[in-house]
Amino acid sequence: MTDSQKSDETAVAANDEAVEATGTSGTEAPAPVEATPANEPTPANEPTPASETASAADVVAEEAQATEPATPESPAAPRPTPAPAPSPAAFAARPKAPAAVVPAAPAVSAASLAEAAKWGRAEGDGHVFLTLDGEEIAVGQYPGVSADEALGYFARKFDDVIAQVVLLEHRVESKAPATDMQKTVTHLREQLAERNMVGDIRAAEARLDALSAQIVELEKSEKAAHDAVRASELAAREAIVAEAETIAGQDPAQIQWKTSSARMNELFETWKAAQKSGVRLGRSNEDALWKRFRSARTVFDRHRRAYFSQLDSNNSAAKSAKEALIAEAEALSTSTDWGFAAGEYRRLMDQWKTTPRASRKDDDALWGRFRAAQDVFFSNRQAANDQIDQEYTANLAVKEQLVAEAQALLPINDLNAAKKALQSIRDRWEDAGKVPRADMGRIEAGLRKVEDAVREAEEEKWRRSNPETKARTNSALSQLESAIAGLKDDLVKAEKAGDQRRIKAAREALEARQAWLDQIQRSASDLA
Repeated sequence: MTDSQKSDETAVAANDEAVEATGTSGTEAPAPVEATPANEPTPANEPTPASETASAADVVAEEAQATEPATPESPAAPRPTPAPAPSPAAFAARPKAPAAVVPAAPAVSAASLAEAAKWGRAEGDGHVFLTLDGEEIAVGQYPGVSADEALGYFARKFDDVIAQVVLLEHRVESKAPATDMQKTVTHLREQLAERNMVGDIRAAEARLDALSAQIVELEKSEKAAHDAVRASELAAREAIVAEAETIAGQDPAQIQWKTSSARMNELFETWKAAQKSGVRLGRSNEDALWKRFRSARTVFDRHRRAYFSQLDSNNSAAKSAKEALIAEAEALSTSTDWGFAAGEYRRLMDQWKTTPRASRKDDDALWGRFRAAQDVFFSNRQAANDQIDQEYTANLAVKEQLVAEAQALLPINDLNAAKKALQSIRDRWEDAGKVPRADMGRIEAGLRKVEDAVREAEEEKWRRSNPETKARTNSALSQLESAIAGLKDDLVKAEKAGDQRRIKAAREALEARQAWLDQIQRSASDLA
């Protein structure tokens, strides 16, 4: 229903109220009659002139009021008990209500009338005609008013349509959502097609044609934007599914389950958010992507359950193996066979290192028990060694004196005397007994230094007295002496010939052989 029709209905209601108030004595103004088809009777109940629809400015004002928030209605009060009907005498004595004054039709400006006169005319009896394409079309009748008022009434109906056209143009220019815009264009075309108004109908239809084309472009633009958003959303969903499939496709033996599980949960939450607030991708796309995503999550969960089930089994086996090692370690903890037990503990430690790890919590607890058994044994052994060290303190003093006596033999000048003295020190060393474990290395190193010196002196003596060495030395001496004699002859011959190059070469060779001869002679003297 258009705004003009709403105004007409309001006017009819006001007129009826006025008639009821004045009774039969009220003056009823003639109503405008719109043109009807030839086969239909002219409608009898038309709105009075006083209730005609307002101008385009009034329509805009009414729309502005319509946008204001409505005042909440107060709750209905309880209906009072009806009073008894008054007697006929009392009713006759009631004062008469004054007759209602029907407002006159709103005045039409001279500019509006001049514009309307271009497209129509009104006769004296109130009939109004529209000039369209050179022909006159009867649009209706407004009896009982002047021709200008009758023409203005039907012109205002055209202004109402133009106001809606302008409003629609503003919506198109502002890129408002194009939903139902084409329906509005169709509705306005239907109003213009009724030919019950006066104005530039063709211009209005041309504006509607332009609007229809602009709305089509706007719909295309909106569809392109929607398709772009949909493509972006589809790509985002594809990325979620692809990442989920990548996570599910990892090797269960190498996957980081804590990180991957957290990431899979994040992907699921992202999926739900996109499905709730994102654009719709179409049933086929939604179903296909969801099946892939659900399948990836199912595979991931199956691998995770299988992995942790196997892990629990492995942990149980490792726990049993390490508990067996702990039992052996605890049985050895009270042993006093220090050497044997220490070797067994080394064996148990090697087996412990090769046994698979249990869960971190269990493995730490098992290691604590194993280490405690070791600590008991080694603490007992240390206590026994400490007691022994106290008993060996006196032996330490004797061996320190023997080390000092042995070191006094250095350097070795008389090998035979040094060997005899060292043997005496060794005999007394064995008789002195053991020393504390902490001092054993230091004491033995002191004696070993003297023993090494005596052994080196023996080897040097043998090297000098070795017959083979002497023979090789004598042979080298003979060869060098023969070579030197030959070089001397060569030098004499070169000097006689005056050949400087040969003289130089012979002298250099002679000097080198002479140096070798001196060195071998010194070695031979040492051997002698």
